[in-house]
Amino acid sequence: MKTKSPFTFAISLSVLNHLGRHLYRSFVTVLGEAISNSWDADAKNVWIYIDRKNNSFLIKDDGTGMTADDFQDKFLKIGYSKRKDGATSPKYGRPFIGRKGIGKLALLSCAERITVISKVKGGDYVGGTIDNSRLDTAITRDLTPQEYALGEYDIRIFGKHTQEHKSGTIIYFANIKEGTRNSFRFLAKIIALYFRFSLLDKSFKIFLGGEQITHENLKDLASKTQFLWKIGKHEDPYVDALEAAFSKTKDDHETKSLNIDLTHGFIASVKLPRHLKIMTTEERVGIDLFVNGRLRERDILKHTPTARLVENYLYGQIHFDAMDDATDRFTSSREGIVADDPKFKKFLKKLRKAILEIAEDWDKWRIERREEGDSENERISKTERASLGLYGAVSKEYGLPKGSPNKGKVDGWVGDLGNDAVFNFGSYAECFISENLVRKYIQETKTPLSTTAKNVAKQWKVREADSKSKGNISIAIRKVKSDLSYLAMNDLANLVDKARDPLKEARLSRDATEYKPIRDAVAHTALLTDAAKKKLATVRENIKGRVKTLLSESK
Repeated sequence: MKTKSPFTFAISLSVLNHLGRHLYRSFVTVLGEAISNSWDADAKNVWIYIDRKNNSFLIKDDGTGMTADDFQDKFLKIGYSKRKDGATSPKYGRPFIGRKGIGKLALLSCAERITVISKVKGGDYVGGTIDNSRLDTAITRDLTPQEYALGEYDIRIFGKHTQEHKSGTIIYFANIKEGTRNSFRFLAKIIALYFRFSLLDKSFKIFLGGEQITHENLKDLASKTQFLWKIGKHEDPYVDALEAAFSKTKDDHETKSLNIDLTHGFIASVKLPRHLKIMTTEERVGIDLFVNGRLRERDILKHTPTARLVENYLYGQIHFDAMDDATDRFTSSREGIVADDPKFKKFLKKLRKAILEIAEDWDKWRIERREEGDSENERISKTERASLGLYGAVSKEYGLPKGSPNKGKVDGWVGDLGNDAVFNFGSYAECFISENLVRKYIQETKTPLSTTAKNVAKQWKVREADSKSKGNISIAIRKVKSDLSYLAMNDLANLVDKARDPLKEARLSRDATEYKPIRDAVAHTALLTDAAKKKLATVRENIKGRVKTLLSESK
């Protein structure tokens, strides 16, 4: 049964075209407008149903609904703001999300045709159909709003959804556009991520296909979350679930409280950047800004980049309700905040400071867990960081599977080796490079080997032959078989930079003599005392300096 629609838009149709179908880019925004209207209408429940077979979807709420006058003078009046009638909703005292009165135009951007019906308690349905093809024709013909009436609605397209529907609004979207269809697969996650008031306010629930959306729809993201920073006092079931999971595996996670004035929420980091791509390859979860529970700015770090690696690992939600005051700070598309707004700029400055603090925490906590941190962070030297990376990669090979009786003990042993491994790895690397550079220098300058050096090389060759025989090894071990490859730093130094007066001259031979016993301990994987580490570090720097001097003087 079809009903005649007397309803018309109260705006120039060409303006409607520009504001509606081309202003909104994201399906999240479209969905947000519909759900926000339900919130403002004091609905307790919103139901979303997807019909892939017929390429359509439907949104229904149990709010106060609209009379014919409401539908014409409020819903279809572009620019009408509910805030003119009060700051909060009449029944539950909710802060109104709608402000400019143009958000309803978002509905036009995701389907070829939408049908809206609504009724108040005890009343009949009122509404009509907006067909984008008819609207195109009307705009081309330059019709006035009075000459373009909404199409009649057919109650049958709503099927069983009108049954037991005492009051509220139902919107039917027909012939969905491709971009919207692509979002359906991830719709539960999108709703859980971006419609926080549905998770934070017990009086408002969203259902998808009959199942309520909860923080459980984000459990895959939660399972990949490593660290958590809580901002202010804030009740959030998702954060509560994270902390509960963290408490069971304390060694793998960290939690810290932060303060960003007038805000609350959380920032978290995942184990790998790809874990943030939970929707499509083009879309990535980031740190989003909410005002009165509604998403107002996605990925706010784009406004205040720190160029720190940690940004690729972060996501979160910051609630800044103080942004919603007498000043309208939001863009016409409702997909962002005016960039040069003073209050927003002040917030971004504080956020940047918090991100820099998070970057320090993240680097420290990652290193403690033998994982790669921020290579640009100068908190530790590049050599130490590279050694830590090598230690982390190798040590993980020795980790026992979960459930092994000795896992905790072995993990402790591996962890205890961390500081020593970093020092020894770095020392070996410098030893390897410096000794081979001196060998190259000797070859380049054609420096003859002394009788002593030849004898030392001969002794090492004999030892090697004996060891290979005992080990039944027939392959060549040293890449270069010359005598030079058998000489250590103290032997090499006496060939190229020997001090005539060991007590007065700064020569490589003096440092090499001090270096030898500790270098031998490092080569034999022994753990060094703190005093030995200090001594070796000093001698290492001296050797590095002398080798660089020799190389620069070589012709």
